[in-house]
Amino acid sequence: MNIKKVNFAQKKAGDFNILTRLYQYYALYILFLPFFATLFYRFHIKRNKNISNKAYVVAPNHISYMDVFIVNYAFGRPLAYMAKQELFKTDTWGQRYITRNVLRLGGFAVNREKVGLSTIKTAKEVLKANFNLCIFPQGGIRKNKVIENINPGFIYFAKTNKVDIVPIAVCGLESYNWKLFKKQDVYITVGEPISYKLSDEEIIKEWAKQISDYTGYENKI
Repeated sequence: MNIKKVNFAQKKAGDFNILTRLYQYYALYILFLPFFATLFYRFHIKRNKNISNKAYVVAPNHISYMDVFIVNYAFGRPLAYMAKQELFKTDTWGQRYITRNVLRLGGFAVNREKVGLSTIKTAKEVLKANFNLCIFPQGGIRKNKVIENINPGFIYFAKTNKVDIVPIAVCGLESYNWKLFKKQDVYITVGEPISYKLSDEEIIKEWAKQISDYTGYENKI
């Protein structure tokens, strides 16, 4: 594959397959968790028994570069990630390496200023492949412990595909810990599904309320 010629927003259902699941498993359980959980962090997970086997839009708050891994771990099911297009650069070897691994983990590109048709079609393919679509409603990383400025794009994809939204709350990673064996506590809570049939305003308020309740962050919505 000539990575420079790839449309990073356009993927088919067949691209989200057993190899994607195996790579996510490898990255999470072989590389990430043994190292970080053993040396630097203690992860506290609260899963939700009301999560069914159907597909969802998974909507976590976003506080660190580790969120992709710990959200995957907490949710416990295959995820495909809508990632900002700036991550998909191929000018240097290092950028190509990052791009390849984002793709292998199930990532695909989105222009956050103007969502393209390729991204919309890929979201449908994700759900067709029985993967769950992960979108961060806050866009970029927010470490200020405030819930505000929510991008409603995640609601569009939920309504278009008629799937409910699962909030996932993450706290404790507002700063990174590099003190060997002095573990920092990180809390991840899988919230209650929010119906896509609610109005946009109701969905945003309910998402913000759950994230705020589970993290203790200030809710300005």
